[in-house]
Amino acid sequence: MLSVRSNHRAAPEQRAQHPDTARPGALAGRPDSVVPVAAPGVRPSPARRLLDVTVAIAVLALVWPFFLALAVAARQSTGGSAIYRQRRVGQGGVPFTLFKFRSMRVGATGPEVTAPGDGRVTRLGGLLRKTSIDELPQLVNVLRGDMTLVGPRPETVALATRYPAELKYIFRYRPGMTGPSQVLARDEQVLGQVRDVENFYLTELVPHRVAMDLGYLRNPTITRTIQWLADTFLYLIRVARPAPFRPG
Repeated sequence: MLSVRSNHRAAPEQRAQHPDTARPGALAGRPDSVVPVAAPGVRPSPARRLLDVTVAIAVLALVWPFFLALAVAARQSTGGSAIYRQRRVGQGGVPFTLFKFRSMRVGATGPEVTAPGDGRVTRLGGLLRKTSIDELPQLVNVLRGDMTLVGPRPETVALATRYPAELKYIFRYRPGMTGPSQVLARDEQVLGQVRDVENFYLTELVPHRVAMDLGYLRNPTITRTIQWLADTFLYLIRVARPAPFRPG
């Protein structure tokens, strides 16, 4: 298990930020933080933001016919709206609405963390989740500035409030569509083997994930960002396969 230290040093892009842009909650009309953080929120550098917008526009322009077809299929298979909306914790602990293709049956209830074999997930939903195609609508979140391409996992509000206090600093950063913990953390099968999925996630997996993300966030250069995007692509086409997570 990787250890995590909360007294980390800020990367160059984390310093000397305008007070209104450093803290999303400082903007008029924006909600307050739902997860208290010890310091202002950290926005991506201008270069990373330019990359975010460029990639999001390019991908959406290329895949919109596929996007529409999936929307129809998701609606038919789940019995609800094609796009699932959920409050997630954003930069500075301020919540935002995350978009995904719906993969679960409408009205199904269960834990916040989804483990393999979860009966709430439809057959199409399982395929979308396995290939991460269900996350394509998050490109809209990237365009809106809610998310960035590479960053920490966008956590649900319910789980974020239960994070260990020493790890909540991760919510200073703008969440990403992909990132070290989302590529390297092969924990799906482990979740399917434990009784209390949420407790295991918070006590075992979260410290591991935060430690991996911090390795990137300490120095999130444009070069490293592009490298993580390339690693994500290799992961999605099954060229790169990270090692399974082992507790302890």
